[in-house]
Amino acid sequence: MIHIAIVEDEEMYSKQLNDYVKRYCEESGAAIKVTFFTDGDEIVLNYSGNYDIILMDIQMRFMDGMTAAEKIRQLDNKVIIMFITNMTQYAIRGYQVDALDYMVKPVEYFSFSQKMSKAIERLKTSERRYISITTDNGMKKLDIDEILYVESFGHYLNYETFKGVFQTRGTMKNTEENLEPYGFCRIHKGYLVNIKYVEEIRENNCILGVRQIPISRVNRKKFMEQLTNYIGGET
Repeated sequence: MIHIAIVEDEEMYSKQLNDYVKRYCEESGAAIKVTFFTDGDEIVLNYSGNYDIILMDIQMRFMDGMTAAEKIRQLDNKVIIMFITNMTQYAIRGYQVDALDYMVKPVEYFSFSQKMSKAIERLKTSERRYISITTDNGMKKLDIDEILYVESFGHYLNYETFKGVFQTRGTMKNTEENLEPYGFCRIHKGYLVNIKYVEEIRENNCILGVRQIPISRVNRKKFMEQLTNYIGGET
């Protein structure tokens, strides 16, 4: 499922883009979910990081699309941004925020479909998997493949990654449900590890680099089964 955000303050154009998305889905077979915003400040406020593609109008009342894109890029450098405008001189500035392309109003369906296919192809080639968490500094988008393990204490979780440790509020139960499909296993009530980075099992400890994480008796059987399957190439 591809998640698209349409940021457009004119209802006529917003409806037109939605109609184009529906037509594109029918013709291409793509599964697309659309979320609408009527101004740049709306999408920036409490930005979730759950979008694959953002179609962004440039001229809007409270926060213009270029400013909104700059703020989004501070939080998310992976989302694909395409501008919608009737002033091409502004759209050309898109390289400053790594915009993929722009559409000129009035947008024709053929042009829309071509650019949409281009955006989806970029999604397919990147194929990175991310999880969004809320930290004291705002939303943070983490590459799942760069997470070594998650540690819980109280109502907080620490995500240990190659780029540092990121803390958020949450429960280990929900985190386990979200990450288990990507090769993570609960080895202790307070630890969820990425099996691909397990180097060895030493007595009752799992070794990830310089870190030794205890394996609980309750979780040991399931962990060993998943580890064996991973080593055997079944995950």
